[in-house]
Amino acid sequence: MTDETETSIPAPEGDAEIIDTDYTIGQDNFETQVGPFGVDIHNPVFLISGMSIIAFVFYALALPEQAAGFFGWLRPALTANFDWFFMGAANIFVLFCLFLIVSPLGKVRLGGSDATPDYSYIGWFAMLFAAGMGIGLMFYGVSEPMSHFGTSLGGTTVENGVRTDWAPLGGAAGDEAESIRLGMAATIYHWGLHPWAIYAVVALALALFSYNKGLPLTIRSAFYPLLGERVWGWWGHVIDTLAVFATLFGLATSLGFGATQANAGLNELFGVPVSSTTEVILITAITAVALISVVRGLDGGVKVLSEINMGLAFLLLLFVLIVGPTVAILTGFADSLLAYVEYLPALAMPLGREDVNFSQGWTAFYWAWWVSWSPFVGMFIARVSRGRTVREFIICVLLIPSLVCVLWMSVFGGTAIQQVVQDGVTAVSEAPLELKLFKMLGELPLSSITSFIGIILVVVFFVTSSDSGSLVIDTITAGGKIDAPVPQRVFWCIFEGAVAIVLLIGGGLAALQAMVISTGLPFTVILLLMCWAIYKGLKSERG
Repeated sequence: MTDETETSIPAPEGDAEIIDTDYTIGQDNFETQVGPFGVDIHNPVFLISGMSIIAFVFYALALPEQAAGFFGWLRPALTANFDWFFMGAANIFVLFCLFLIVSPLGKVRLGGSDATPDYSYIGWFAMLFAAGMGIGLMFYGVSEPMSHFGTSLGGTTVENGVRTDWAPLGGAAGDEAESIRLGMAATIYHWGLHPWAIYAVVALALALFSYNKGLPLTIRSAFYPLLGERVWGWWGHVIDTLAVFATLFGLATSLGFGATQANAGLNELFGVPVSSTTEVILITAITAVALISVVRGLDGGVKVLSEINMGLAFLLLLFVLIVGPTVAILTGFADSLLAYVEYLPALAMPLGREDVNFSQGWTAFYWAWWVSWSPFVGMFIARVSRGRTVREFIICVLLIPSLVCVLWMSVFGGTAIQQVVQDGVTAVSEAPLELKLFKMLGELPLSSITSFIGIILVVVFFVTSSDSGSLVIDTITAGGKIDAPVPQRVFWCIFEGAVAIVLLIGGGLAALQAMVISTGLPFTVILLLMCWAIYKGLKSERG
């Protein structure tokens, strides 16, 4: 996920201005405690979440068959019964953001009326761009457009690049050109306004209640308008603990996808066996590299890796755009956006869906995954957005990363579709999801080099996700502090890798998806309540 923060999280300049002192009553009871080994904890959030994760890891390792059966049952059970809820909630987030853009509440400035932006537009846009890049784009950049073009929206066969059974969402059966438009529209639906509205809600809540109300930079602070002083007690502990679970399993899912794709790429290039053992070794080795990055700190570790990775990602994008079907990609980019607008009402309809494979297998999982990543990416966006008005914030957070994602999908997915349709390349369409990127690159010049760069991108995205994710979980479990001790970040970094390993062992990618949906479900409820809290907080600012 994505939606996915792949850079260091810079601290905004200046102290938070306390605009409404009523919001700070009772904060003296909300203090972190220094525990064993110098760990700065906020009881009981750290202990409950930490011990729960440890127990989960040991359960999955001790009873792998039982765990595999449970994970295999969990995902279809949740998506079959709650797909309407995930889809309806995501629609609400988009409508809420659009309301804030046109409402007088959009004039509220994050940090107070006299606050000025900490970063220029160019710097701010660059960091929003960084927030949109990650393992998800590497894994799904080719595989998702190809999947929707192929079968997930109702078609059953693609023969010599031509769909012979395509008629979902009111389309004409056998219309190949329209199937391409729908495939790209469905992909944009999953990477456009809806996911970034989810991130915008969390980011706006964190920024508003931290910068304008002087509260800790943690999820519970957003609920002060609804809960009052109870946010410093067990209600707040539950909210922050759910945020930790959601973030951890969202990260573990991304790490699992990254390990699966890296394994597929290494097999394609060097013949490395594709197996759970190889994936475990990859996760272990890359987690070790992430630990080195944790110890070195943000500037000496994740920031350097992020800058390298962003440069490589841009070069790979530019290479595919130039050597691929450039004209078709550029025209397809505009046409795909039009198709997105055209098909959006049908794609976003939460009730009466017959395309179960798409609405449950793709959309419900995606929205849960984006929700689980929302504390992670939301905190990053909040930290770099002080001084912006709410209207400016929402417009840019929705549009800038969405356009970057659409461009990435258009270049990589559009190239793959053209290879299948125009050149009759069946290797791309027949490859499993994790291998489609490398099969597409294999049809272009310098394929060995570009495929190796693709593997490096996946690995480094893996490292920076783990490191930055450890920082966000630390901040939540340390009561909103942004300078938690290194041993605490090491703890979370290790267990992010451990959770990814036990889920892969206990059921593969299906297990990863099952846990991200199970944690995303209750956290979606929290985000819906957060919208109401944001509204009340913004009204108090206007008053």
